[in-house]
Amino acid sequence: MITVITGASAGIGAAAATQLSRLGHTLVLVGRDAARLEAVAKGLDGPEPDVLTCDFASLDAVRELAATLRERYNRIDVLVNNAGVMSSRRQVTGDGHELMFQVNHLSPFLLTHSLTDRVDKVVTTSSMAGRTGRLDPADLSRERRSWNGWLQYGDTKQANMLFTVALAARGVHATCFHPGVIRTGFAGDTALMRFYLAVPGLARSPETGARTLVRLATAPAESGRYYVKARPRRANADPALAERLWEASLSALNG
Repeated sequence: MITVITGASAGIGAAAATQLSRLGHTLVLVGRDAARLEAVAKGLDGPEPDVLTCDFASLDAVRELAATLRERYNRIDVLVNNAGVMSSRRQVTGDGHELMFQVNHLSPFLLTHSLTDRVDKVVTTSSMAGRTGRLDPADLSRERRSWNGWLQYGDTKQANMLFTVALAARGVHATCFHPGVIRTGFAGDTALMRFYLAVPGLARSPETGARTLVRLATAPAESGRYYVKARPRRANADPALAERLWEASLSALNG
């Protein structure tokens, strides 16, 4: 089994890598920090992994990653779109897109779209925050609407749900999931995350958060669905909106 995991240098990406390696998956670990990826790779018990660096804030870097994967692998059994970011400060990438929109949706969209003919299954790390999303395909970076970090984050996590629905409609076996509140440095500069981490028993370990990811990567699951703790849940994912997002994403890449 060839499994590509983005965002594999820490958190649930690294935890999932450990679990999948023990199950015999040959892994391709993708992340921004080569040293941290190598540390994860050295700790794995299974087959020797491939390690590739890529910054999802650069679309050209994602295109290079896709080209490398196509060159090295004729088939990818599982593509795990796990890389993500939450920023309380509005930032714009060198490609001209709001940072969270690009890293959380547009770059995974580009990578998956570039590999669709090679990939058997797609698993995407979404969030319960996606159920609060109010995504507008005509204003994906919230340039014309009120912006704050959590509003934009919710939109991008809704985009993960919508992308999953659109992939399934095109015959790709695709699922997404909410890992829970995870005890990592993710969104650590926000008051809301500090509150969640302070509530006893609320935050989960990366290993616990990775279990649903591993299940979706290894066991049958209904394509086009959103999962919480390995069970399907209602998603904020209208099929018509999913198609509008698909077209808007293609336009964003071509613009």
